[in-house]
Amino acid sequence: MEKADLIVLGLGPAGASAAAEAARRGCRVIALDRKREAGVPVQCAEFVPALLEVDPGAIRQPIGAMQTFVEDDAPELKADFPGRMLDRAAFDASLVQAAQRAGAEVRFFCFVRRITPRGTVELSDGQSLWAPVIVGADGPRSRAGKAIGCVNTELVETRQITVGLVQPHLATDIFLSADIPGGYGWLFPKGKIANLGAGVSPQYKARLKSIVARLHASQKERLSAEILAVTGGAIPVGGMLKPWGLLENVLVLLAGDAAGLANPVTGAGIAAAVHSGRLAGRAAATQAPEEYEQELEDLYRAALERALRRRRELLSAKPGKAALRRAWIAYAEYWT
Repeated sequence: MEKADLIVLGLGPAGASAAAEAARRGCRVIALDRKREAGVPVQCAEFVPALLEVDPGAIRQPIGAMQTFVEDDAPELKADFPGRMLDRAAFDASLVQAAQRAGAEVRFFCFVRRITPRGTVELSDGQSLWAPVIVGADGPRSRAGKAIGCVNTELVETRQITVGLVQPHLATDIFLSADIPGGYGWLFPKGKIANLGAGVSPQYKARLKSIVARLHASQKERLSAEILAVTGGAIPVGGMLKPWGLLENVLVLLAGDAAGLANPVTGAGIAAAVHSGRLAGRAAATQAPEEYEQELEDLYRAALERALRRRRELLSAKPGKAALRRAWIAYAEYWT
């Protein structure tokens, strides 16, 4: 059995950030991911707020505003909405490289078969790993979370296509409609292309393809007809989970989507993944889970609970335009 000070499951923004932080603090870190390379395939709309530190090579364009379309109304502009559109694969790769420079050992194309009740990580090729701390940064259906009984039970399913953009656009476009149940549609520009997608409650997953197709058709003057790529995935929308637990003497910390830190209304989770990953890496090095939990509570609990309330209000009945506005961050009603 191979041993380390920390095993990180997942090398997305949360896992790579945790691995780097713990390695900088002198831990021997082994970080695993089932993908063949960082960030590929992309399963993300790729927008981040301007305050998040990003490698310049991963930025595709700035964002300055948000346009919100409520049903068939004309768009309403929120002019001060600074952000950036990423090349998510390049962004993830830059975080993994930072972890490697810090001394973490990263291994791709590794499949976790199970985590035993004693905290042993068993891989599908027969190898076993053990460390006194595991960071679960392995997404909304986290194996680490399942092992300690902290599971995301509320999810949104998404579908996204990448298409050509006819002319430059510097805003994120949001589409709110009762016909997109439990979620919303988006158009996020990336230079000469755009990500166009939608998310819905899981029971409506079969409608996703037609919902995105309708959005595509409605924007035919702005978007090319050819679909360049298709992706999708699940987003946790049930709010923050307890972010740690024990498997005998092994401490398990959860970060990013595994900890339920994605916003239940917007689905945004990259910034929270990076920051919670850093905090998890520090907590892994010091073995201070209560402090980690308190930091996450202070940073995210209030915002996540507000978003969760708005989401549940919206799901309680077929919403009209006023309810759609109340449940979206661009409107004052959301914040009252």
